[in-house]
Amino acid sequence: MSDYAETMRSIKQYLSARVPLIVVKSQERSRVKEMMKEIAASLRVMPFYGYSRTEGLFQIQPYSVIADDASLQTAIDQARNQFKSVDNVNFVFEDIDDIASDTPTARELAATVLLAEQHHQGCIILMTDKPVWSGLSMLGMLAELDLPNTEEILVEIAGIINMHQGIIPISWSPEEVHQAAEILTGVSLIQAVNIVTTLIAKGQVTSDDISELSKYKDRIIGSLAGIERVKVSSKNQVGGLRNLRKWLDTREELMRADLSASAVRPPRGILLCGVPGCGKSLSAKAIAHRWKLPLYRLDMSAVLGMYVGQSEAQFKEALEAADKVAPCILWVDEIEKALSGSNDSTGVQRRIIGQFLYWLQESTSKVFMVATANDVRSLPPELLRKGRFDEVFFVDLPEADERAEILRMYFTRYLDFDLPPDLQDDLVEMTEGFSGSDIDASVNDIAITMLATHTTTVPGDTQIKQFFANVVPYSRTNPEDLMDIREWGASRAVPAGVHKQRPTESASPAGRQVVFL
Repeated sequence: MSDYAETMRSIKQYLSARVPLIVVKSQERSRVKEMMKEIAASLRVMPFYGYSRTEGLFQIQPYSVIADDASLQTAIDQARNQFKSVDNVNFVFEDIDDIASDTPTARELAATVLLAEQHHQGCIILMTDKPVWSGLSMLGMLAELDLPNTEEILVEIAGIINMHQGIIPISWSPEEVHQAAEILTGVSLIQAVNIVTTLIAKGQVTSDDISELSKYKDRIIGSLAGIERVKVSSKNQVGGLRNLRKWLDTREELMRADLSASAVRPPRGILLCGVPGCGKSLSAKAIAHRWKLPLYRLDMSAVLGMYVGQSEAQFKEALEAADKVAPCILWVDEIEKALSGSNDSTGVQRRIIGQFLYWLQESTSKVFMVATANDVRSLPPELLRKGRFDEVFFVDLPEADERAEILRMYFTRYLDFDLPPDLQDDLVEMTEGFSGSDIDASVNDIAITMLATHTTTVPGDTQIKQFFANVVPYSRTNPEDLMDIREWGASRAVPAGVHKQRPTESASPAGRQVVFL
């Protein structure tokens, strides 16, 4: 059952029980008004009246104006008179201000509700998107109409698409229409209609327009607490990491599929740990570009506040914002800095970890998290348990064939230059122990030098090799740290790339070894 149908069922049940006050909370006034018209039409034995500042007092079904005076006091007085003389009469109030606290308006409405209760035959229905004073709300029941779910948006936009088929070229398949509905989940129904009709107004609708929906949605939702949109492009590619790329290929279809009738939950996300500079952060951008989904970065430094309770509230708000913009990729860089829990005497980080774990476990929105960590040993063990992230991948230094792929990728990107096989083989050998970022920096230096000298001619082989010879990679400056990182990843994570078995330099003998003299 859709949320709209469920909310209507609840309101009808309250009306049948003659509850004297029904508070209907929703951000979509137009949908609630439409619902009240449907309810009034189906319950003709009950008179329904409505009030708004623009229309004054009117009968809902059939529509007719009751009083020219549009004041709230006139509507309340009319309600009181009707409650005393007419059975089962209902008054629907909208545009009522100043009822969030103990005010004269809130008290007068409360007195009117008590009068309806006294005569056992009246009901006041308040439409609002704001809090209601407890002294008033405690007299009745609450019904909430959330923003439309995917099913409701699908029905609406499918109708619009079908209406324009044959009038303009529309190439969306049923699967793409469903994908569009998923993207637009989180906005109001009228906003979803506005976005789709804006696309139609271009004169054609193509598969490329699917990615445009997220941009329109961003403009509507605006600034989101704790998360920021990150631009991605075709340049966001990662070399190597074949195991990771193969694993992602199997999950891409799940992010696009309609899982509403399935017990299968959407992919939750991955944790990428390992050697610095080997493509962990870049992978988040590459996944977003490959899957054609928007990328948002969860800024933990912005979330963590200085006051007690502030951090938890802001973190919860950030996760709720991510659910609103789903389907999307949510990137958390260096997650260990926020969730390590070390030196935390306030308990804030433990509570944030609890919120995070609950969201990972219970959220059903299509938010695919890509979290990266350099020092994964400082993360709480419960975060690494199976069932939190879909998988934990270890990103190591690239092997020879992966370095060849990375070299070709960066020489093409920066220099538009196809590496000759002999030079590629020499550079692959020279870059043993290099990370992807080391290779990136070396080729970028060549491009900078060419720009600075105003030349478009790529340097010779000897000069190119010199740029790589000048680099001292992380594997040489921090060999002990590299060994510790690899030791952790060898037994606790899945290799992101296809790696050969490495010798364990630090391994101790299995037992005492006899020395023969």
